[in-house]
Amino acid sequence: MKENQNERENNGSQKLQQISSCLWFDTQAEDAAKFYTSIFKNSSVGKTSYFTKEGFEIHGKPAGSVMTVEFQIEGQKFLALNGGPQFKFTEAVSFIVNCETQEEINYYWEKLSQDGDPKAQQCGWLKDKFGLSWQIAPTIMSDMFTDPNSEKSARVMKVFLPMKKIDIEILKNAYSGEVTP
Repeated sequence: MKENQNERENNGSQKLQQISSCLWFDTQAEDAAKFYTSIFKNSSVGKTSYFTKEGFEIHGKPAGSVMTVEFQIEGQKFLALNGGPQFKFTEAVSFIVNCETQEEINYYWEKLSQDGDPKAQQCGWLKDKFGLSWQIAPTIMSDMFTDPNSEKSARVMKVFLPMKKIDIEILKNAYSGEVTP
């Protein structure tokens, strides 16, 4: 197996990403791919495949309608599939957007939550207009939660839990003890 992989790489053919995500939509795969790639700078829409009349009795989709759309965000490859209404997204799977600044948090929060479910917003989580869950998280949060000083991490947790969109300044103040929650 390893030899075949090396041969493909040496022959100049593009190596497939070993693990990628397939997102199941009813009929919105193309809209979703365009939406997500409009938000993230390093992104693109790739190949699109279409249903044919072959297999109609199984897929029930009109010939010529979009079946799949390949897209890429920040080097991560995705496949959007128009599979039908049988399956919906749940919070059991989410995508984390790691942010360095409050400006990044604000940007991604505004863009991804547009027309989404406002009731599904908690602790930096949001649900977009397609029902997909995202976590808009500051990169500093992990260090704060894992600090060996449990008083610091407890203060951060106390201000973090009631937040919808994360406010880095409030987290930093709680961490340093400047603001008592």
